[in-house]
Amino acid sequence: MTLEPSLGPLSVRPITDAEHLEDVRSRSSVSFLQTPAWATVKNDWRGESIGWFDGPTLVGSALVLYRKLPKVDRYLAYLPEGPAIEWLEDDLGRWLTPMTAHLKKQGSFGVRMGPPVVTRRWHAGTIKQAIADPVLTTLSDVPADVLDERAVAVAARLAALGWKELATENGFSAGQPKFNFQLPLAGRTEDDVLAGMNQLWRRNIKKATKAGVEVTTGARADLPEFHRVYAETAERDHFTPRPLSYFERMWDALTAEEPDRLVLYLARHEGDLVAATTMVRVGEHAWYSYGASTTEKRDVRGSNAIQWQMIRDAMAAGAATYDMRGITETLDPDDSHIGLIQFKVGTGGEAVEYLGEWDLPINRLLHRGFTEYMRRRG
Repeated sequence: MTLEPSLGPLSVRPITDAEHLEDVRSRSSVSFLQTPAWATVKNDWRGESIGWFDGPTLVGSALVLYRKLPKVDRYLAYLPEGPAIEWLEDDLGRWLTPMTAHLKKQGSFGVRMGPPVVTRRWHAGTIKQAIADPVLTTLSDVPADVLDERAVAVAARLAALGWKELATENGFSAGQPKFNFQLPLAGRTEDDVLAGMNQLWRRNIKKATKAGVEVTTGARADLPEFHRVYAETAERDHFTPRPLSYFERMWDALTAEEPDRLVLYLARHEGDLVAATTMVRVGEHAWYSYGASTTEKRDVRGSNAIQWQMIRDAMAAGAATYDMRGITETLDPDDSHIGLIQFKVGTGGEAVEYLGEWDLPINRLLHRGFTEYMRRRG
């Protein structure tokens, strides 16, 4: 367990991968983007593990990714879905001020982070009703089923310390999504989870079983097959696919850190690959990270079968949360993104809103120039 710090000053310094991993393992949930291995995956950034110390005791950790400015030896320091600190403590400056001082010494002109703090939650039934209501067009229009006042207060503390929230478009900023969809698993059986799904999901899972869809886990050698279906999905859904080398690097880095950190799933029907996904797990949190399906044989419902297997495996591994990652904020039935949230809502889970991503300019001139550069780039 991570020790509770005293209320004295904290110091921040670089830590080894082993120290960082020890802190990650001591917590129930840390984003996989905050593991030491993720620095290897994002090899176009320079990675550094840092720790917060209360005297000699490590009480917090983070992975910092440094992006170099063109032609200048200065960096944007980025902490995706981190750091792993005591976010609900009243004196956030005790944590963030020494972090900023360290990052400034490393040549950072600005800091960007995504506090792993959930402010609001909407249950599946609430979202379903909201989609049917023509007056409601976004999640923010809908009263939340759960509002965490302590989490909301973190935003005011960040603003008081000079941090500014990045603007989002339909719930997405330049980095990680503000709205995710999660399926709570703690204290539930497989029957409980299945009963919580809507009729279409249950029917599709049964249909896949009846059609003879088989879901297996794959090895590194199966990544090219996964990537073939992923590239097909990218072309169909009009997004730019990552290269195969990215997934090979992800496999090598994450499985070296923990053998079961990343698992590849393959759904086949009569020998044909119809869906493929990856799941990442850190502690009690499991993420559906990448998914793909073929245009052919969509009627055998391989996507539902593969999701159900991942959910069951996450439960068996002790996960309390199955995270289906980002959703847009839209509830408009005419919006092309509505199908994504409807697919995920069918699991009976909940939409969650995080605090979003926040920026702190250290050198305002360079930060403004970088922001303008990124805006022009796209």
